[in-house]
Amino acid sequence: MAHQVSRILVLVWIAAAALVIADEQKCAGAARECEQQIRQMLGGRRFLGATIGMEKKGLVVQSVAPDGPAARSGLQEGDRLIACNLKSLIGASPREFKQILADARQNGTLRIIVGRPGGYKTIVTRLEPYTKEQIEKIIHAHLSQSHTTSAGAHR
Repeated sequence: MAHQVSRILVLVWIAAAALVIADEQKCAGAARECEQQIRQMLGGRRFLGATIGMEKKGLVVQSVAPDGPAARSGLQEGDRLIACNLKSLIGASPREFKQILADARQNGTLRIIVGRPGGYKTIVTRLEPYTKEQIEKIIHAHLSQSHTTSAGAHR
């Protein structure tokens, strides 16, 4: 069950970032159960609105959700993460960055130093709660991607 919940979280994050999901595997849970779990997991939860991945040069912003806090604060695709909230990200893993995000959820503030062509930039942003509309989009994306036989039947 924990593996299934982790997989749902990964799919939810990818859908929220408006990425094309390449994973063709289907979710083993019932559509109604997945919908309830997603609502429970995201209700009141804060998000950044960016997908961070590991590349040769370190942690890099792979995509930015157009309606999220990352986009509004100026975080851009291709930005290399140097530090966040006074913690170095040089040589850090995506998991370590996620821990910094988890630690910041109390006050929601992130101070991120990014490397871009031409220099460094400091970005200050706040994690924000998912809106009802975003949660609905995430649920729809998950159900249509992983529950093809019942994607429209969750209402």
